[in-house]
Amino acid sequence: MSYNAESFQRDTFVSRETVDDYKYWYKTLCYWNESINLVSRSALGAFWERHAYDSWQLVPHIPEKASTFLDLGSGAGFPGLSIAISCKHRGCGNVLLVDSAGKKGAFLKKIIRDRALPALVSTERVEEINSKTYDVISARAFAPLPKLLSYTQRFWGKSTVGLFLKGESVEEELTAARKKWSFNVEKVQSRTNSTGCLLKITELIVQ
Repeated sequence: MSYNAESFQRDTFVSRETVDDYKYWYKTLCYWNESINLVSRSALGAFWERHAYDSWQLVPHIPEKASTFLDLGSGAGFPGLSIAISCKHRGCGNVLLVDSAGKKGAFLKKIIRDRALPALVSTERVEEINSKTYDVISARAFAPLPKLLSYTQRFWGKSTVGLFLKGESVEEELTAARKKWSFNVEKVQSRTNSTGCLLKITELIVQ
């Protein structure tokens, strides 16, 4: 049996109301994807495990008191919409989703509006986003870690946590990043990809 909404709820223990938000996200993505190429056909078929569950795995690592979130390269919402759905159901937090593609931005805005998610969308380039610090910065498949840290350095505060989903090249990326930055890192095995991981980065300092 394929991985589906019931599988997702079983593995995450989220509420039925939370699953309803994910179901709407999936249904709308399928509809929009018929006319706008937001994701590949194979990505749609693997939505519940490869995208919904993969994105959700950041949620348990969000600090309890975190209230401001920045998600880069949000695309069709992975992982930014997962974080926004989590914020909605825990009753606090606001997410800024950034993607320079206008059509993807329009899709994100529809999900946010229709499901009353605590989030905003920016279609500016990362370099154009106003400088401020965030409690949590997230990204998936946005850029190699050294470039990702360069993009986000001005958004880091003393207690900022970076949550970045990474693949097979993670060790090379960490080695390259340490040439410029000092940071603490916790590497967590991905729940959906045997060769992937979640990097939890704190205390980022330029060396």
